[in-house]
This record gives sequence, C-alpha cells and structure tokens, in this order.
Amino acid sequence: MNRGLNKVLLIGRLGRDPEMRFTPSGRPVTSFSLGTTRRWSTSEGERKTETEWFNVVAWSNLAEICNQHLKKGSLVYIEGRLQNRHWDDAEGNKHYATEIVANEIIMLDSRRDSDTRSSSSDYTDESE
Repeated sequence: MNRGLNKVLLIGRLGRDPEMRFTPSGRPVTSFSLGTTRRWSTSEGERKTETEWFNVVAWSNLAEICNQHLKKGSLVYIEGRLQNRHWDDAEGNKHYATEIVANEIIMLDSRRDSDTRSSSSDYTDESE
C-alpha cells in the first residue's frame, strides 16, 4: 500500500491584506501571508517570542471569500497542503517558493473585533 499525507494546520494572523488575481482562464486565486507566533521562557526565566511567516494561496470560491472577508490582522484557522513551486525569470535565474494551498479557512475573530465578518465563519474549497 503506497500512501502519503500532506496536511498543514495553522492558526495565525494575516500579515497583509489578501491579494486576488485571476488565471488566464478566469479562475480566481487569492494570496496572503500568515504569521504564527510562539512564546516560551528560557531556563533563565527570559521570555522569548518567535513568529514564523507562511505564504497562503486559496483558489476559486474560497479565494473570493478570502478577498471579501479577510484583512491584515484577521485571526484565522487554515487547513491545507504544502506545495513547492519553481520557475525561471527572464534572466534565467531559478526561483523557488513553498506555500500553503488552503482548502478550509475558519475565521476566528470575535464579533467585536470584526465589523463585517461573522464569528467563527467556516469556508471550504469545494473545487478539489
């Protein structure tokens, strides 16, 4: 039996407003950065904080929902998969990117933190 698993679960805040664009065939795609922060204390009692940043991509209906309802600072739960891409630029230089392709997003902001979003809204990409 040959099986694999590629699953990512993140909770964090958007580092920038979502950016939506369209493929040549007209399919919407939205991208944004997501920061996850962890805090800990050293053995000497010093408090430390570290933030990791991830590039997130959402497609089709989920892309449109992200573009409409998310903004910089939004707190979200994201479920998706890791994807590695590579391309050559006009000068022939190779570029690489690792991103999270979202298939489910739950908005975690409370009603008082969000003027247009509802609390704990759950959206899933039905296209995959």
